[in-house]
Amino acid sequence: MMRTRPLKVALLGCGVVGSEVARIMTTHAADLAARIGAPVELAGVAVRRPDRVREGIPRELITTDATALVKRGDIDVAVEVIGGIEPARTLITTAFEHGASVVSANKALLAQDGAALHAAAEEHGKDLYYEAAVAGAIPLIRPLRESLAGDKVNRVLGIVNGTTNFILDKMDSTGAGYQEALDEATALGYAEADPTADVEGFDAAAKAAILAGIAFHTRVRLDDVYREGMTEVTAADFASARAMGCTIKLLAICERAADGRSVTARVHPAMIPLTHPLASVRGAYNAVFVESDASGQLMFYGPGAGGSPTASAVLGDLVAVCRNRLSGATGPGESAYAALPVSPMGEVVTRYHISLDVADKPGVLAQVATVFAEHGVSIDTVRQQGRQDGVGEASLVVVTHRASDAALTGTVAALRKLDTVRGVASIMRVEGE
Repeated sequence: MMRTRPLKVALLGCGVVGSEVARIMTTHAADLAARIGAPVELAGVAVRRPDRVREGIPRELITTDATALVKRGDIDVAVEVIGGIEPARTLITTAFEHGASVVSANKALLAQDGAALHAAAEEHGKDLYYEAAVAGAIPLIRPLRESLAGDKVNRVLGIVNGTTNFILDKMDSTGAGYQEALDEATALGYAEADPTADVEGFDAAAKAAILAGIAFHTRVRLDDVYREGMTEVTAADFASARAMGCTIKLLAICERAADGRSVTARVHPAMIPLTHPLASVRGAYNAVFVESDASGQLMFYGPGAGGSPTASAVLGDLVAVCRNRLSGATGPGESAYAALPVSPMGEVVTRYHISLDVADKPGVLAQVATVFAEHGVSIDTVRQQGRQDGVGEASLVVVTHRASDAALTGTVAALRKLDTVRGVASIMRVEGE
């Protein structure tokens, strides 16, 4: 039996995602009511620029006073799609204090202050849902938090930023340089005017922190995530990757240590074999590969950004929270019972692909091999060829076996000091094998 009194929703932010949330709430009102068991009503929309025309939203719902909106006392759910740290953080905690549950798409805030927000939600007996904070429309948070709750997740490996995947895919498929591919991404609307958050890995790092925390039942903050951007990736790197049967992706990697006593979270460009499912993820799409004890290997794939896909995830959370509201229950909160420490990047075990510009003379390979041996790093393959653009110079490509990142970093530092090494052309990790 459907309840006649509507559940009231406050929408905080009405940009690309917020306007799509409002549109779907209006056009699909009957379907949403049937799924929830009660109608949902848009009770107010907080914006910064009230004079902008917002099709389908009555002007009397528009307000610039977001704080007053969440303090009303009759709001059942606050949907936060403002982004950033403040005023979003204060508005969310204020919503809890005044009786509302919260649905958020704010990856940066959750990665930085997720523990405090979960604590506030628990203190006031309210829900905090955020499926839209990672990978857009792809159902990922709920499967990790609920469907795999009885399993042991060991690794989460994913492409979680569509802008960077578009750029790298364009470089791979057309031979374009980084700047050329970025310019095309900007022209098509995939990249922001300032793409720093995407191309330097900040966006992916925030998502990695959220994924690691949920997957491993421990608290992982943004500061715990090792981060490298992809602005230094070149066409030559792709040529080397192809020679190895690989491509290059900007990956978010969250791992449980082999002994199970710690976790790591990192974001960086990496070579990945063409046989790996993530290698075939093209354009601006996202995909996340999960490895667990009982379920084995799972992959989640789909559009990772955009107004409609992200709004779909927001509305899915809204339905779940409203159902909880009607039943007088709350959904799963933070599950940080494992409390595993986050290890530094130096303890990560990985492989390196290193391209060196060296003097083309006898004994160079032996010197290089000696440096690797002194740092306890085993060499898998070596490829050497003379360079056409330099007399007496050669290119030396070394691919290592697995070793600690600290040992590999120390090896590279020592190589730079050799007189016969003219330069380290590129360094890239090899993953997914």
